[in-house]
Amino acid sequence: MDNFQAYGEFARVYDMFQDNVDYQTWGKWLKQQLAAQGITDGLVLDLGCGTGTMTEILAEAGYDMIGVDNSGEMLAEAMEKRVESGHDILYLLQDMQEFELYGTVRAVVSVCDSLNYITEEEELEHVFALVNNYLDPQGIFLFDMNTVYKYQTMIGNTTIAETRDEGSFIWENSYDEETGINTYELALFIPREDGLYEKDEEVHYQRAYSLEKIKELIGKAGMELLAVYDAYTLEPPKEDSGRLTFVVREHGK
Repeated sequence: MDNFQAYGEFARVYDMFQDNVDYQTWGKWLKQQLAAQGITDGLVLDLGCGTGTMTEILAEAGYDMIGVDNSGEMLAEAMEKRVESGHDILYLLQDMQEFELYGTVRAVVSVCDSLNYITEEEELEHVFALVNNYLDPQGIFLFDMNTVYKYQTMIGNTTIAETRDEGSFIWENSYDEETGINTYELALFIPREDGLYEKDEEVHYQRAYSLEKIKELIGKAGMELLAVYDAYTLEPPKEDSGRLTFVVREHGK
């Protein structure tokens, strides 16, 4: 069963409901990490790029960006941003579990818990191996993942609802301790010109992986783990970290 669903109608209003995400701070952290590894330009892949918010931030910083996502709707939003910015970004409609590039890149980034959508250990290891394959020698992989703590304690079995002028949503979470799978049920209400609301429903699945498991899969994929931090800081992981960021290096093919 393929648990990696593409966003549908929600893509149109995704950015509106993500305005609590500090992409600029995250982008600054990514740029600092890349610069620390001597990567200040060249090809960089944004894996699970969504609507291209981070892709644009890194393009603005001078990187030659490629964005991969499996949602045509999300990429349509990204392409609108590309028209506005004028950045020369290559967007590819591909599943991150089977992505293909024309050659290697200096770095790969994946933000906003895109990798938690991969719900099988073997598949996550496969994605890590693909990243390793498409990285230049000593290339860098920067990514974040939600933690087990976040699903168990912070969002598991909760309902989040918001109402805005542009639309409303109800976001129900249910976490299964045994499988580590968190199910998101999204109900979206978008106002129409006639004053009525259009309802769209989507279901998404994410999986929580322990830090030890992620480290193990990075090693199995042939990469070298350089550092793990509490979210987009330089602090070590904490017991109550909701998000972890990883700095990983290509370690031979």
